[in-house]
Amino acid sequence: MSRAGSQQRSLLEILAKLRPHWRREAALPARIDSLLSRDRRLGSRDRKFYRELVYAALRYLPWVEPLLDSSPPEAARRIAWLAQDSPGVGPFRNEVAGDLPPCPPGADLKAGILGEDPRALSPGWLAEECPEALLSPLRDALLSRAPLWLRLQGGDPEVALGEFAARNWAVGRSPVVPGALRLEAGLDVARTSAYQSGRVEIQDIGSQAILESVGVASGGHWLDACAGSGGKTLQLATLLGPKGRVTARDVRESALVELSVRASRAGVGDRIEIGTARDPDGGFDGVLVDAPCSGSGTWRRSPHLRWVTEPSAIRSAASLQLSLLLENTPRVRPGGTLVYSTCSLCRTENEAVAEGFLGESVGFIPQFGGRRIAPPELDGDAFFVASFKRA
Repeated sequence: MSRAGSQQRSLLEILAKLRPHWRREAALPARIDSLLSRDRRLGSRDRKFYRELVYAALRYLPWVEPLLDSSPPEAARRIAWLAQDSPGVGPFRNEVAGDLPPCPPGADLKAGILGEDPRALSPGWLAEECPEALLSPLRDALLSRAPLWLRLQGGDPEVALGEFAARNWAVGRSPVVPGALRLEAGLDVARTSAYQSGRVEIQDIGSQAILESVGVASGGHWLDACAGSGGKTLQLATLLGPKGRVTARDVRESALVELSVRASRAGVGDRIEIGTARDPDGGFDGVLVDAPCSGSGTWRRSPHLRWVTEPSAIRSAASLQLSLLLENTPRVRPGGTLVYSTCSLCRTENEAVAEGFLGESVGFIPQFGGRRIAPPELDGDAFFVASFKRA
């Protein structure tokens, strides 16, 4: 059997093991990583190769899944053709899909060649929640692999840029978000000196743009009410400067432990109070509610969420999001700022929550009613941000 034939057989075996889970398991990426890491036959390059093919299958699942029953070799052929370039994909594609023309950009052109319907690539509920995601350019961006974005956060940026250049990594600079660096997806930045010394932090550009769009004044005291592992917490601490302070809270204790490690590495640990329950007298200058959501804005990195997310989960998330906003209103000082953000495309979680908050809260006025940060704009994930001022 040829190498490509062996790879095709292994790919189909992997897909067979994942198939019972890919329409119902939100934590599917962890299952994929576990499945690949347990296979002793696979080195790091092999794992990257199969991961890219699996994620291509998930992005185009309605075009692939039926063929796993009727014609498994054709399913593998389509996956190879649709997958984006990564180590090993090119030779595999040439071997099993060499009779097809080069894969064109855009779902419409791909669908024409394969005889498929591009509308099948989106869940039915998306038409109501975000109709523009059914058409180019947003639809095609959401079907592509996201790049890796970093945020410069300390010291001379040329040190980090010099290390990346020495590794022959192509680095792009954002003309919109200061300090945002674009790298190719899949690079092991965590092993670099720049990362380990806290000069750069991994943070999607859409996430970075949330606080950049708000305009955080230096020297204040902010609350990050849903801090998680702290990407925005660290950015807040940097924007507030040496005289500023961030209080970080989250219901997940393990996330706050990771935040503590990241804050220490970034050199801003002395500006961040992690897990403290006491509010300052008079309230916070700003409160960030980066609320739990459906994650539809992260489909570029987590394509399985297209098929896992149900409308009931979106409605449930919106209810929680509104309650978190209302819960945190007393913590904002008079004249202070309340920022609401999600990584969702859904109107139910975004504009509707912002509108509902203004309808139920007292003494808050919109600084800006809401902005969607879409992948075609910055080449990152999709986010939503709204800002309110307490009178």
